[in-house]
Amino acid sequence: MDRVKGKVALVTGGADGIGAATARLLAAEGATVVVTDINKEGAESLADELGGLGIAHDAGSEAEWHHAVRLVRERYGRLDVLVNNAGIGAGIGDIEHQTLEDYHKVMRVTCDSVFIGSKCAIELMKSEGGSIVNVSSIHGIKAAAHEAAYSAAKGAVRLLTKSVALHCARSGYRIRSNSVHPGYILTTQMIAWMERADNSADLNAALLAQHPIGFLGQPEDIANGILFLASEESRFMTGSELVIDGGYTL
Repeated sequence: MDRVKGKVALVTGGADGIGAATARLLAAEGATVVVTDINKEGAESLADELGGLGIAHDAGSEAEWHHAVRLVRERYGRLDVLVNNAGIGAGIGDIEHQTLEDYHKVMRVTCDSVFIGSKCAIELMKSEGGSIVNVSSIHGIKAAAHEAAYSAAKGAVRLLTKSVALHCARSGYRIRSNSVHPGYILTTQMIAWMERADNSADLNAALLAQHPIGFLGQPEDIANGILFLASEESRFMTGSELVIDGGYTL
């Protein structure tokens, strides 16, 4: 129970879903966890439960990133793990039914947040090293016709992760940067999207058919992969893609 013992980890979008599952698992394995989320009460409640720090945080705002990093520096003096998990966009629609405003909003929260977060984390990590884990998607590898902005944002996260990995390696920072690519996961957002559909039962059956393993994932399935990338068990991995998708991309 000490795979990340002594590490300070920050998880964005940590109040629910994959973020919350990740925060709980990192804490269970010995990390001090900073939970950030636009949902202030959710972030603070989970952080209190885990004995960490909760911060109200719009991950697409550079000013709020600087505020969050300042609080982490003042409280802990270091950051060892960053999990860029915050994101929106699934279910908004295809290229014909999305507006440019929709596109910019998705890119801001889902991709800009990773750029700003990685930039801020490097400043805290570069003297001692660390691990940046970016939550992309299967749709960062395999585009979805019905998810134009989301596919674009998650694809950008995939290559941004590799750019950061190369930069840090060549700079001698001992900072690893890897991405995680979940399949369809039964988060609160995912379940709500499925329930809003006119043909909810048919949608569920169609999604199951796209996952050869025969079931949809739980947030904990992704949290396990994130823990691995956060820990020293993955010390020889950087710029890699960890696909956890029940066979979707096969």
